[in-house]
Amino acid sequence: LSIESFGSGYGGNALLGKKCHALRIASWQARDEGWMAEHMLIVGLQSPQGETHYVAAAFPSACGKTNLAMLIPPDSMPGWKVFTVGDDIAWLHPGPDGRLYAINPEAGYFGVVPGTNPKTNRNAYEMIRRDTLFTNVALTADNDPWWEGLESGTPVTDWKGKPYEAKNGPAAHPNARFTVSARRNPSYAPQADAPAGVPISAIIFGGRRRGVAPLVYEARNWSHGVLVGASVASETTAAAVGEAGVLRRDPMAMKPFCGYNFGDYWGHWLEMGRKLTNPPRIYHVNWFRRDAQGKFLWPGYGENLRVLAWILDRCAGRGGMNDTPIGHIPRKGDLNLEGLDIAPAALQELLSIDRELWKVEATEIHDYLDEFGSRVPSALRSELVALEQRLSHA
Repeated sequence: LSIESFGSGYGGNALLGKKCHALRIASWQARDEGWMAEHMLIVGLQSPQGETHYVAAAFPSACGKTNLAMLIPPDSMPGWKVFTVGDDIAWLHPGPDGRLYAINPEAGYFGVVPGTNPKTNRNAYEMIRRDTLFTNVALTADNDPWWEGLESGTPVTDWKGKPYEAKNGPAAHPNARFTVSARRNPSYAPQADAPAGVPISAIIFGGRRRGVAPLVYEARNWSHGVLVGASVASETTAAAVGEAGVLRRDPMAMKPFCGYNFGDYWGHWLEMGRKLTNPPRIYHVNWFRRDAQGKFLWPGYGENLRVLAWILDRCAGRGGMNDTPIGHIPRKGDLNLEGLDIAPAALQELLSIDRELWKVEATEIHDYLDEFGSRVPSALRSELVALEQRLSHA
């Protein structure tokens, strides 16, 4: 087998063993062998009552995937523990009990470093303070790596090796990366090397959306969840090829990585669901919704655990919800908001949907699916028609 990669501006393509072997080739092999190779983090969450669930989550690049994989519970939620199994790739297979199990095939992390600091991701920051490879960062006078977001140090050499001048732009490339052993992570999960993997209670999709998508919603069933994953959209960032700020469809966050036609890929997802007697519930989150003034409505980072706690309650058969045309959304009282300073109006907007905007969204999803012609599974088109019908009913 010969593989050539050239002309790519995506950071992950620099490591063929990571994205090409573990996702592009593996996704094709997984379809043939009856498993799944996905661009997903795997994280374990233990409640104060000792109940542990594992979730897998797929976000387009630079949408908070590493932060979620290494989430640190806020002080206002004592007793919670978070364990990182993986931050980027998951191989998932049906288990003998009808559940979906996941392993992380990687031995380390390859993350975007700008913005990483003790406040945004303390585990990642502590992890990369030694025994780490950096690419395209700036340097201080002492030859220490430096990037935008650090609260100490002064860059003297930019990522191109030239004397740093602010007028020339960022000192570090916006897509500068770190590479480090997974065992350096303070939240490294003991189960990360378990041969059978860990059981997945929920699959979470997400993107960077200023509007339309609420803070979180739950798919009605597996096939509806496949539609949710297939229609993931996110505003592009420096970590992806293309102009920043453009809304881009990125199914299951696999657009750069799927090794075969997406229509067939969605069909494989639907087939996998039929093999599972106890499939994970599927969710969509949006930490990036903004108000009319452009300010973020949700604080993000460690506070995202409040949303995950609701998801885990739902997976355990607890937790209330509102049934909406797009799926199940938590009511205000269903989220643990203790110790969180958030305006009632902001929370209301985060947990609301605009039917007219969603009708436009559904039309755009139709147009996107049409790009794949007859290879789109009929079950996926049926789910989209059902969504449109729910949106049209009063």
